[in-house]
Amino acid sequence: MGTSALIIGGTGQLGVAAAARLTRAGWDVTVTHRGEAPADLRGASRSIRLDHADSEALLAAARGRDLVLDTAAFDSDNATQLAGLAGDVGSLVVISTGMLYERAPDAEPLAEDAPVIAASGMSYPAAKVRLEKALLAVEDLPVSILRPGAIHGAHTTELREWFFIKRVFDGRHNVLLADHGGRPLSTSATANVAELVRLCAEQPGRRVLNAVDEQPHSPAEMARLIFALMQHDAEVHTFAGPPRDGVGASPWDRGQSEVLSMAAARDQLGYRPAISYVDSLAADIRWATDAVTHAQERGDTWRHVFPYTAGRHGERDWFRYAAEDTFLSRP
Repeated sequence: MGTSALIIGGTGQLGVAAAARLTRAGWDVTVTHRGEAPADLRGASRSIRLDHADSEALLAAARGRDLVLDTAAFDSDNATQLAGLAGDVGSLVVISTGMLYERAPDAEPLAEDAPVIAASGMSYPAAKVRLEKALLAVEDLPVSILRPGAIHGAHTTELREWFFIKRVFDGRHNVLLADHGGRPLSTSATANVAELVRLCAEQPGRRVLNAVDEQPHSPAEMARLIFALMQHDAEVHTFAGPPRDGVGASPWDRGQSEVLSMAAARDQLGYRPAISYVDSLAADIRWATDAVTHAQERGDTWRHVFPYTAGRHGERDWFRYAAEDTFLSRP
């Protein structure tokens, strides 16, 4: 087994989880960052400053590595960059998305050969389709492409589960969800994606694999699990149809993956989950609670911990308490 790993985008939630798991498995891990060097490498041996757009620097840092994990590759231009590693990397692992599958009727979980959306257009999933096709067309490139679902885990700027956790902080005892509580969807604990990265590193190949938790959950099921884990008495109210003036919406309503199968990862790599969904959810709650509590002790708020959520959603979209109370008070 090789021991030298480079993680591009190594300070994000997937990079942090992969660095920790690889280090525990005996790998020497270098992570890249675009700004100031992180004070806490969180499992990596060292860090280097690297802009993904600088192809020359990227290839110089990556050539000769036993593993290169790219968590930030987005479109076919990035595939053109990574093609420069053909014949000069032990294993390349690239993060794609489970959002690229065509919408499927309620049926069996989707395998990797299920139809995907068209590669045209400017959407995030379409860009990932172009990325995948371009990477798989490169000869002598041992690339494993991973398709996660709704990613959750520590060290993120947008933990969707905060939608429910904050309600416990705020003493809310009701939450409203449209569409009878939402459709089941596949989630991806960062620890489980990291375990797949490790297996792909140790068993190089050319493959596309789903990278999701074993059991799908609807938003309503997530809410009940979070409230139970936090020992908080709250009722999940659901209603038929779409959200009404934003009431009943959740962070999992749009652009999420279908229910995906993990059979290929089990068969090809001997994959077993590193963590159960409930245990990973409990870890998410601990991390979010600790991070927000520490922020408050410094005089900051939850917005400092989840700046992406605060900037794009905040009380306007995620925490419509007054509107929810009005909805529930109607006869």
